[in-house]
Amino acid sequence: MKHALRRLRTVAVALSAGTLGLSLLSVPAAEAYSVQPLAPHSERAPESEQFSAEGVTTVGELRTINGSLSYAQDGGTQIIRHPGASYVKVHFSSLRLAHGDYVTVSSPDRRESYRYDRYLNRATGADYTTDGQPGFWAMSVEGDTAVVTLHSTRASRSSAATIDRFWRGYDRAEIAQHNFTTQSVCSTDARRDVVCYQTSHPNEYARGRAVARLLISGGGLCTTWRVGNTNRMLTNKHCFSTQSAVSGSEMQFNYQCATCGGSNPGAGTKVSGATLYKVSSGGSNQLDYTLYSVNNFANIQTYGTLYLATTATTTGTRMYVPGHGDGSPKRLSIYEDTQNGANCTVRNANYNTWNISYSCDTSGGNSGSPVLNASHRVIALHHLGGCPSNQGAKAHLIYNEIASLIDNG
Repeated sequence: MKHALRRLRTVAVALSAGTLGLSLLSVPAAEAYSVQPLAPHSERAPESEQFSAEGVTTVGELRTINGSLSYAQDGGTQIIRHPGASYVKVHFSSLRLAHGDYVTVSSPDRRESYRYDRYLNRATGADYTTDGQPGFWAMSVEGDTAVVTLHSTRASRSSAATIDRFWRGYDRAEIAQHNFTTQSVCSTDARRDVVCYQTSHPNEYARGRAVARLLISGGGLCTTWRVGNTNRMLTNKHCFSTQSAVSGSEMQFNYQCATCGGSNPGAGTKVSGATLYKVSSGGSNQLDYTLYSVNNFANIQTYGTLYLATTATTTGTRMYVPGHGDGSPKRLSIYEDTQNGANCTVRNANYNTWNISYSCDTSGGNSGSPVLNASHRVIALHHLGGCPSNQGAKAHLIYNEIASLIDNG
C-alpha cells in the first residue's frame, strides 16, 4: 500500500543486536548446529543496496557474507542464522557441482527444503529467483535459520558453492520502526486471521486462498493474487513494474495461521515470478496495476482464483479485503469496527476517475489486495491508505485494459 509519507532510511543494526554468522559444520554434525559458535560475522550491505521502493513495506535487510561449501569432510554444511529473523533468503554467487550432486537450503526441522543441482531445473529441483547478477537466490526459509547442505559422495577438497549474500526478515518491531505509514486502520482494527472465518464465512475464506504474500526482491512486501483461469497474477504497479523485479520476487500462498489468533503460520507454497505482461500507465493514484505470471503454476492452482467485475460497483455495496497487511499472515477485513457489527461497505463508488473509497481496515503490505463484493467478484485493487478514504482502483477499468490477456471466467 502506498502508505509511506516518506521512506525512513534504515540504520545499521548494532553488532550486539544484529550479529549473524555462518557455522561451518560437517554434514553429520548439522543436527547439532544450535550449540555451535556463529562465525564469521556477516555485515549489513551498503544502504544503496537495501530495499527502498516508495510506498512498499520494507520487511528485511540485505547482508553480506563470505561462505562456501566444499567437498572436504568438514565443509559440507553451513548454518546461516540471524537471531530473531522472520526469514532467511540465501544467494549463491556460483555453483560448481558434479553431475548427480546437489545442495539443499532447509529449515532446521526440514519442513521447508529447496533442492538445487548444477542445471537449476525447476522441473526437477526447486524454484529460485534471480536479480540480473551472477548466481541465483534460493527461495526464502521461514524463521531465523537456514541450513545449507552439500549432498555428494565425492572424495575431493574442491569448492562446490559460494554464498555471498542473504536477506534476513525483520521482526514485528523492526517492520514498525522502518516504515512510516498513514493511518489506514479506521477506528478499531477489525481484521482477523482468515481461519477465524472458515466456519462463519466459508465463501470469503475460500476466496482468500487465491491471495498470496508478495516478497519483492528479498526485502519488500505487498499482496498479490491469481486472476482468471490461466497463469496470471495481479498486484500494484507501485509494488513492482519491471521484468527484473518480477524475476526477483516470491509469491507465497497459504501463508496463514492454522488457528484463530494462534500466530502459527506455516510456510505455505512459494513460487517465483515469471513473465511481466502489462503495467498500467499513469501514477500510483490511478489504476496502479501489474499483470504477470509465475513459475511452477501447477503448484498453486489448488488455491483457486478470483475474477474481476466487469461493470462499476455502487456506493453502499458490501465488500471485504483479504491480504497481508504489515507482512502478517493473511487476514480478512469483513467488518468496519467490531466483529458481527457493521459490514465493510463502499463509501464512495466514484471517489474519483480511477478509485472507489472505503474505511475497511488495511495497512502497509495490503497494497495489491483484492477488494471483493458479496458475489465474490473483485471490484477494486487496493492501493492507497488514509482513513476514512482508503482507496482501490476500479476493477472494471482494469478489466477493460487487460481483458485480452486473461481468462476472466
